[in-house]
Amino acid sequence: MARTMYSPQYKAKLVLEVLSGEKELGTIAHENSINPNMLRGWRREFLDKASTVFEDPGKTEKEAKREEKRLKKESDQMLKTIGQLTLERDFLQGCFRQCGLPVPELGAEK
Repeated sequence: MARTMYSPQYKAKLVLEVLSGEKELGTIAHENSINPNMLRGWRREFLDKASTVFEDPGKTEKEAKREEKRLKKESDQMLKTIGQLTLERDFLQGCFRQCGLPVPELGAEK
């Protein structure tokens, strides 16, 4: 059975109807053929995120850019470390070969 997708506008309309207090949540859910628990979840989410309506949109964009920049820096550092470790591994494998010793297998445990 396919899940029904409800638009944000529809969800908001029902939640506002619940919050108005004119009808009980169960009644509104029954009238709209929706599970009451789903409507409770929508109400909870609506109330949890209500304060974000008054946030500065530029602030969230700045935070997103800051986070993106931090992740890029972290990624670059990891790639640098991987490159360094690869060079060290290749150097050590070359040393083993020059000495005529078998090159240890990666991930081999003693």
